[in-house]
Amino acid sequence: MSAAIDFYFEFSSPYGYFAAERIEALAERHGRTVDWHPVLLGVIFKSTGMAPLTQVPIKKDYVRRDWERISRLTGIPFKMPSVFPIASQNPARAVLFVARSDEAAAKQLALALYRAYFVDNKNIGEVDVVREVATAQGLDADAITEGMADPAVKDQLKHEVGAAEARGVFGSPFVIVDGEPFWGFDRFDMVDDWLKRGGF
Repeated sequence: MSAAIDFYFEFSSPYGYFAAERIEALAERHGRTVDWHPVLLGVIFKSTGMAPLTQVPIKKDYVRRDWERISRLTGIPFKMPSVFPIASQNPARAVLFVARSDEAAAKQLALALYRAYFVDNKNIGEVDVVREVATAQGLDADAITEGMADPAVKDQLKHEVGAAEARGVFGSPFVIVDGEPFWGFDRFDMVDDWLKRGGF
């Protein structure tokens, strides 16, 4: 069986959101599965010297236009959140906690959290919002709240971020296919072609 596609994403990343809406269908076309890895770009940016795009004066107006343009082109709903960026530890920990027992439910929770943030303008950095989204997904909100506060889950997220950096991940989305890295939602056609050809 072919190796899973590694999908690295940050909950404050609009490009990560668009990618999350498309990655499973892309993988399925080629008989692949996807391993979802939440990361914290704030931590990664400290080692790379990068900054959120909306905090870079020459880029901030462009990326906002780009996100709206991608939404129109793809039909993926998008609304710029009123609070951006956010601290994304809580949603990342919630997804890791759920994935321990049910990876499919964890992926659905990740998508629901992304949509809550980038469609419904809900601050998913807040515990109560994560609880609300989890409940709507039929998950145990109390268990997830405990999971987000669990030192073992916190350590797991730190490990995920460190492992991502060790593999050269520096942005969101970041996809690694058979050891080949691809950065950005705009590389998904290239990922598709790579999978179709078996490399190039």
